[in-house]
Amino acid sequence: MTTALPAPTALRERAAQLDADDALAPLRERYLLPPDVVYLDGNSLGPLPAAVPPVLSDVVTRQWGTDLIGSWNVNGWWEAPLRVGDAIGALIGAAPGQTVAGDSTSVQLFTALDAAAALRPDRPLLVTDPGQFPTDRYLADAVARRRGLDVCRVSPADLPRFLETEGARVAVVSYSPVDFRTGELYDVRALTRTAQEAGALTLWDLCHAAGALPLDVDTLGVDLAVGCGYKFLSGGPGAPAFLYVARRHHASLETPLPGWTGHADPFGLRRDYTPAPGIARARIGTPPILSLLALEAALTAFDGVDMTQVRDKSLSLTGFFLHCAEELLTPEGFTPVTPAEPGRRGSQVTLRHPHAHGLTVALAQRGVIADMRAPDLLRFGVNALYTSHQDLLTAALRLRDIAREAAYDPTPPPPGTVT
Repeated sequence: MTTALPAPTALRERAAQLDADDALAPLRERYLLPPDVVYLDGNSLGPLPAAVPPVLSDVVTRQWGTDLIGSWNVNGWWEAPLRVGDAIGALIGAAPGQTVAGDSTSVQLFTALDAAAALRPDRPLLVTDPGQFPTDRYLADAVARRRGLDVCRVSPADLPRFLETEGARVAVVSYSPVDFRTGELYDVRALTRTAQEAGALTLWDLCHAAGALPLDVDTLGVDLAVGCGYKFLSGGPGAPAFLYVARRHHASLETPLPGWTGHADPFGLRRDYTPAPGIARARIGTPPILSLLALEAALTAFDGVDMTQVRDKSLSLTGFFLHCAEELLTPEGFTPVTPAEPGRRGSQVTLRHPHAHGLTVALAQRGVIADMRAPDLLRFGVNALYTSHQDLLTAALRLRDIAREAAYDPTPPPPGTVT
């Protein structure tokens, strides 16, 4: 193996100064990160918050083990979907009573898409981004089949022009603020306003935004939003997702899955369904208490945190990594994909290289965990609560060395491999 080259002095000094000036640096202690590992995959699975293990131990041994079924009342299990929903709502700029947590992202997304379409019954078009995450696109197709709609795949950049001719026919526009592949950030305010001026509703998938940047869904006038609990919120693998519905839509909201917990009188066991008032009508089945309370504990990592500061540090981190990439990685055949303009990037940096999979595997073997998206994108997610500038310099240096040494397997991953 070739001896690793040292870090350029200017980059090393810049990383040290930025970290020394970082007011959020103490928050890293709120996470149980493995020693000697640089974790840059929190945009896929957030690390374990220190608050989670003791809470889960209590839930399992005392609440479930001792209090048994009484925990639905004495330990607040029944109210957990709305309580956790409000905690997430505070992070996305939603006033209490508009957010519910408890089902998977796919279930919440299907619920939101179908309910939004039902609120615009005379409009036959459902708009989604052709580059959106596959589940978003698959479920848009499923809802369209169910309701006899047509799906139009329109990029955010092309939406204004599309609505000029088709706006009166669009029921709902479903986008994500952050492109999951490239990390590009779209203008939620402008796109929401454009859709609503045409009479359409907006549905935002916040999976790559919640916990990473200020969102202010109430102020922006967002109609509906969904998001997962396991990325920047660090709720754990498969953590419950959330659904936000603006209060102005609650009275007329009809969900496609009218479960018993969303009934106005769930323990009355009525023959017919009567929706609960407010966002509670979006509850479906018995909530997954273990994972829901793990998510609730994880959210305490944001206690006292100003999301504006989170955004500022995130931009500092991604900007520094883009600078490292330009100096260290571009000469080795890497191409930045994430926009350089701060206002156009989320909380990740994506680089293109034809051997992305082999490089991420080799990086992990050297203590840097990132991920890739087919066919040729390496993604480096940053979380301002625990990522340092030194982490990013370390990642860039090790990736440079791996590329120079050709110390990776260029074979594409076999089908079914988690990447």
